[in-house]
Amino acid sequence: MSAIDSTSSRTIFLPKKDTRESEKVGPAGLKRNSENRKNELEAFSKSDSKVDIADAIKDFSRIKKVADVAPEIDNTDKIARLKSQIADGSYKVDLDGLSDKILEQEF
Repeated sequence: MSAIDSTSSRTIFLPKKDTRESEKVGPAGLKRNSENRKNELEAFSKSDSKVDIADAIKDFSRIKKVADVAPEIDNTDKIARLKSQIADGSYKVDLDGLSDKILEQEF
């Protein structure tokens, strides 16, 4: 039998009963932090528990709330109309509007 086979899972994961701290009950088994250590830990946790959220994330949150409340827009009729205009060749591109949009994105 190998060393792995002879080792029980209890001895690997649980310490021997006489070394367990959880067995100690009462004031003698509990160690309290000194007042200095308590103040040090409180100061440390106050400085580390502060969270700063970036303005971009706050803006995104506001935008998402507005978008969630906004009514849904159904563009199926508009899309069908544009498809039929493109198919029969009657769709006219607004070249001035298109060039303005391209310039807006560039600058």
